[in-house]
Formats: sequence, structure tokens, C-alpha cells
Amino acid sequence: MINGTDSFLSLGHWPSAGSFGFNIDILATNPINLSVVIGVLIFFGKGVLSDLLDNRKERILMAIRNSEELREKAVEQLEKARARLQKVEMEANQFRAKEYSEIERDRVNLINSTYQILEQLENYKNETIHFEQQRAINQVRQRVFQQALQGALGILNSCLSNALHLRTINANIGMFGAMNEITD
Repeated sequence: MINGTDSFLSLGHWPSAGSFGFNIDILATNPINLSVVIGVLIFFGKGVLSDLLDNRKERILMAIRNSEELREKAVEQLEKARARLQKVEMEANQFRAKEYSEIERDRVNLINSTYQILEQLENYKNETIHFEQQRAINQVRQRVFQQALQGALGILNSCLSNALHLRTINANIGMFGAMNEITD
């Protein structure tokens, strides 16, 4: 086997110009090919690679700046939202307190109006009871009076004769006539 470094260094070992062939010794040709490709890449790609890395660096820095600006805007909006939330909570508490006081006032008004209605109903009940008592008393008086009158008429009819009866009737008619004249 031939040493791999010998195949590079020895120029006398190269085939003549008239013949063309493949070198199938992988160990001898691979490092040469790789070194040529790497050299070409470094020579021509150095500027391109440098430009790509610079562009990438600029994009990353731009993204960091943009994210910082967005973070600052988000913090600003968060502070505004917190202030707005605090204001809304204060308004809600005031509204709640106002509504509670209004509900309490309505409750007191309802209780007062209910007491007034109950008082009125109690007064109506008492008036109705008094009216019914008076009516019952008047009915009893009328019955007592009618019974007394019927009893008196019965006694008078049994005691009076026709002549006495006619004279009493004429006297009563005279009294009623005198009363009618006074009222006219």
C-alpha cells in the first residue's frame, strides 16, 4: 500500500498528460477534495457568510428592540387597565352602597305604608263593628217598641170602649194637625 502523503508530494508519480484515469484510492483523494472545497468556501464564502451573520445579528437586535417596545407598551396598558379597574370598582362600590340605601329606604316605606293600610283596615273594622252594633241596638229597640206598642194597644183595646177609643183617636189627630201647622 502506498502512503497517502506520498501521493500528494511526489509530482513525478502523476500520470502523463496523454492519459486520463481515476484515482480510486479514497484515502489519498478525499483529503485533497475536502481541503480544496473548504479553501474555496472560505475564500469565496467568507464575505457572504459575514454578511449573513451581520444580517442575522441586526434582525435579532431589531427583534429585541421591538419586543422591549412592546413590553413597555404592554406595561403602560396594564397600568392603565389597573387604574381603570380600580375606578370601576370604586364606582361599583358606590353604586352598590347607593342601591342598598335605596332598597333600605324602599323597605322602610313599604313597612310604613303596610302599617298605614293595617291601621285603615283596623279603623274600617272598628267602624263596621260600631255600625253593626248600632244597627242591632236599633233593631232591638224597634222590636221592643213594637212589642210594647202592641202590648199597650192590646191593653187599650181591651180596656177602652168604642166611645173612649174614638175620643182618643180624635185627640191624637188634633195633636198631629197642630204639629203639621207648626212645621209648615
